Amino acid sequence: MSLRPPVEPMLAQAAEVIPPRRAAGAGVAYEQKFDGHRMLVFTPSSPGGRVLLQTRRGALVQGAFPDLVAAAEQLPPGLVLDGEVLVWDPESGALSFEALQRRAAARARNAVALAARLPAYFVAFDILQVDGGTELLALPYRERRRRLEVLFAARDLTAPWALCPMTTDVVKAREWLEDWTEVSGVEGLVVKKMDQRYMPAARAWTKIRRRDTTEAIIGAITGSLTRPGLLVLGRHDSAGRLHSIGRTVPLRPDASRLVAEQLTPADPGHPWTGVRFASTWGSRDALDVILVRPELVAEFSADTSIDRGGVHRHPLRFKRLRPDVTVADVPRFGEGPVAPAG
Repeated sequence: MSLRPPVEPMLAQAAEVIPPRRAAGAGVAYEQKFDGHRMLVFTPSSPGGRVLLQTRRGALVQGAFPDLVAAAEQLPPGLVLDGEVLVWDPESGALSFEALQRRAAARARNAVALAARLPAYFVAFDILQVDGGTELLALPYRERRRRLEVLFAARDLTAPWALCPMTTDVVKAREWLEDWTEVSGVEGLVVKKMDQRYMPAARAWTKIRRRDTTEAIIGAITGSLTRPGLLVLGRHDSAGRLHSIGRTVPLRPDASRLVAEQLTPADPGHPWTGVRFASTWGSRDALDVILVRPELVAEFSADTSIDRGGVHRHPLRFKRLRPDVTVADVPRFGEGPVAPAG
């Protein structure tokens, strides 16, 4: 029976480092991880059917991506692809998550105009169905990957369709993690077992995001001055204004005690007076914060998911206070995603 939406995609669990090869059994593959939206592409099995684009949560969004729907003429009938949708912003000359958000939220009346300005691309990393309805979920990854490569070669697929880069060489994978993640839109690796079937909804792959260490200023906290829960971090722009760049995950008890010893309540006229801070990136829920004197510098680690304004989309990880670094030494807001800690 042919696959039809909604199909729950196979998922990945996060890891800090590339797992040792001995833990993978019959071998592993390493794919580049892109900073986009998960998407499944369904081409119709019979003439007159519709191309369907499904999000990770099962919503159908083909109306927001008319360029991908039109380009699906390059694909055979009854095909189901799994991958990531990305959007190119010609103005910045880079892949843009913010532009992708705009495309995903577009209504039918302006989706075509947005597609002309902000073209979408689909990076395929798995194939779930071929030949007008032959399901491939039970096949091992190595065979599904082979069939995906055959599809791209036989059809001579071009933009907006792209084949996700993959290697079985762990040395090359580490090079990708260290160097390729400096390229906009690439944020890490996904590790997959070669003999593994496709398991909808199961977190049976492994994802590793590149993380870099840098510094920012503590401008606010949650909890209390004696037991801070998490930190809201900021950086000054070129005019001296303090901008929030994100929040940390909750502090460990030992880190909370250490930070509490150094905190000072905010003076009148704190630059963030009256500012609301989202509990998560893009959320309308606000944090209940206490402003503190913006004079302490914190070292933190972060992945590469950063919007164009310099705000981190995922929570940051506090590493330590930097009493040897002044606020004047902290990188400026908007001066690139990270700067190496001293």
